[in-house]
Amino acid sequence: MKYISTRGQAPELTFEDAMLTGLARDGGLYVPAEIPTMSKDEIAALAGLSYEEVAFRVMRPFLGDCFTDEEFRGIIARAYDGFGHAARAPLVQLAPNHFLLELFHGPTLAFKDFAMQLIGQLFETALKRRGESVTIVGATSGDTGSAAIQAFGGLDAVNVFILYPHGRVSEVQRRQMTTPTDANVHALAVDGDFDDCQAALKDMFNDFDFRDEVRLAGVNSINFARVLAQVVYYFTSAVSLGAPERKVSFTVPTGNFGDIFAGFIAKQMGLPIDQLVVATNQNDILHRCLSGQGYHKGETIPSISPSMDIQVSSNFERALFYAYGQDGAAVAQLMDELKSGGFEVSQGAMQALQEHYVSGRCSEEETSATIKSERAASGELLCPHSAIGVKVANEQRETSVPMVTLATAHPAKFPAAVEEASGIHPPLPPRMADLYDRSERVTRIANDLTTLETHIRKHIAH
Repeated sequence: MKYISTRGQAPELTFEDAMLTGLARDGGLYVPAEIPTMSKDEIAALAGLSYEEVAFRVMRPFLGDCFTDEEFRGIIARAYDGFGHAARAPLVQLAPNHFLLELFHGPTLAFKDFAMQLIGQLFETALKRRGESVTIVGATSGDTGSAAIQAFGGLDAVNVFILYPHGRVSEVQRRQMTTPTDANVHALAVDGDFDDCQAALKDMFNDFDFRDEVRLAGVNSINFARVLAQVVYYFTSAVSLGAPERKVSFTVPTGNFGDIFAGFIAKQMGLPIDQLVVATNQNDILHRCLSGQGYHKGETIPSISPSMDIQVSSNFERALFYAYGQDGAAVAQLMDELKSGGFEVSQGAMQALQEHYVSGRCSEEETSATIKSERAASGELLCPHSAIGVKVANEQRETSVPMVTLATAHPAKFPAAVEEASGIHPPLPPRMADLYDRSERVTRIANDLTTLETHIRKHIAH
């Protein structure tokens, strides 16, 4: 199993090397050279299995011979042992043929835990075998950072630095990043927005001297191992609802496109997915693009769904790679145009995108209204991101096909927005009840590449 860059100019790598490398040397993102497929019988055989066993069967073909079966089963078991629900990703019915996939039962109450807990164990196993260490730098709009710090805190072979936009994450998200006491994890509050953090991260990967000196690795959704872990819950939920004999649709609230791209991979593997619905907040560049208006950056407007306050969706590059017939040169050209503000999508590529994705937008007012109305209709208390998904799903779903909306975070991660909309203050789970009492450790830092690199060099623990 080999991995290739979306820009076509980087060497092919194994799964393990692609995982530890993160961003390709040509600036592209790694994808499998070929996507493994599962037969209808193999998909049907997943019914009734544990989440861990489904994860093993779905992900194993992507690993090649990088890990033994025994190693990989152990990695999966350790990754999901700390989740607060036996089903890991339970389905809850909202309405006839509309289901909520609860992805917030992990250690930091967000869907990022599914990928980050797994990738933490993959990194630890691979690095111990190699006798190596790495420096992980991540950019976050809120949830990736806390999930990474939780997953990698205390591991011997890893130093972790998380960049987040100062003042633009919820207090719970911030405290989850700033209160851990492990010496190898560092929270950096950057003066800027998420796109600034993500751009700085990409600049570090493209500064090859720095990259090689600190042995830079990435755990943002640029890392295909993150996407792969998210493919699993498409299979568990679809099979629960009758796949492969029955088609299932999914609505995904997304800013960086990784979670919905995992659905595309599941579809290519053979899962009978009808619609993949992209749900955006007021920062609706993905919706505009999928509606035929081109991909043009605007100002990022802060919202009550901060994890989606993004203009440059990293994983959209992977979607474009497949839409352009895996033409790396075409993708590289588009990414160059993006540096100047944006690009138009060719007619053929647009048709290819629209074969797989539809989209919708949700305003701030509609987000709050959906939190309130869904509480009354089904008793479910939604976080703002999940509410965006539910609103768009209700507009797109068909009565004949089950719709699964991904609930990406626990409402307690966004208590102010949820309480204002519903009148209910969502409590943190008991294991996090003292979060507001813990002391914080954070460095506020300028949005400047040299300043960031100097700080990271200085604070790497050897």
